[in-house]
Amino acid sequence: MSTIEAAELAEARRLLSAVEATFSSRIAGQEQVRTALITTLLAEGHLLLESVPGLAKTLAASTLAHSVSADFARIQCTPDLLPSDIIGTQLYDPRTHEFDTQLGPVHANIVLLDEVNRASAKTQSAMLEAMQERQTSIAGVVHPLPEPFMVLATQNPVEEEGTYVLPEAQMDRFLLKEVVDYPSLTDEIAVLDRVAAGTLGPHAKDVHPVLTTEDVVRLQRLTERVYVDAAIRDYIVRLVHATRHVGEVLGPDQGRYVELGASPRGSIAFFQVARALAVQAGRNHVIPEDVRRLRYGVLRHRLHLSFEALADRVRPEEIIDAVFDAVPSP
Repeated sequence: MSTIEAAELAEARRLLSAVEATFSSRIAGQEQVRTALITTLLAEGHLLLESVPGLAKTLAASTLAHSVSADFARIQCTPDLLPSDIIGTQLYDPRTHEFDTQLGPVHANIVLLDEVNRASAKTQSAMLEAMQERQTSIAGVVHPLPEPFMVLATQNPVEEEGTYVLPEAQMDRFLLKEVVDYPSLTDEIAVLDRVAAGTLGPHAKDVHPVLTTEDVVRLQRLTERVYVDAAIRDYIVRLVHATRHVGEVLGPDQGRYVELGASPRGSIAFFQVARALAVQAGRNHVIPEDVRRLRYGVLRHRLHLSFEALADRVRPEEIIDAVFDAVPSP
């Protein structure tokens, strides 16, 4: 693996600063969401966002897509949505007596899968297969998905009637899961100011692209070259291992709250996320803070809490913090 030069890091920092500025010009606050989106894009992963409606999830996804000149598609999930509505199908043309392949909206660079828990299990499975394999198959013909490719899935935690909860094994395929909270008073006032100024709303001007998709792919290849020391790798593995043996690490009182810990996908996620954060910070190597920074996003959907935890209203973030406090940092 070649060493990343200072000039490459400076160029990456310049490009990412332009994306961050564009994002902030459209969306007030939500720095955690912005970091999660850019990190997921650099790490070639997928992001799951959980929040009540109206917190700019769609706007965040479309702003990121347009700022990097990417094709953007939004899929509104409903119980009657079919796999072919997502991946595409073949239509018969009576004029030529042949079947034409119509690619579905998943064949875009950035796909917003809105309220994924409202889609049926069969449709969820088709989408998650496309996410994992980065290709679709229509009538036996394989169609690769474009580069870059990222799925941003959302789910509403308060309306669960008529929904299909994502199984733990499927949620594990998302690199990060972020929980979006209400904006602060200052941020919400800023939203109204932008609506009044015409920079936000149905008549607002489109986002001006600041990167190309080729720039994004180049940044992704740069992220793969970030150096991760053996001590950092050991730290990541020990953290994930601790989530599987919470009783031994934290004691039986907290151990009874976790039924299943993170799989090796958790270790891979920490590894990829840490490298992406290092690039955003302008470094060619990972430090322990890169591992800790998005720990909730990496682990909150990979810990299967017990019924006792739900009864005692124990949040996964409490267990995650306890594990990080217990495992020595290099």
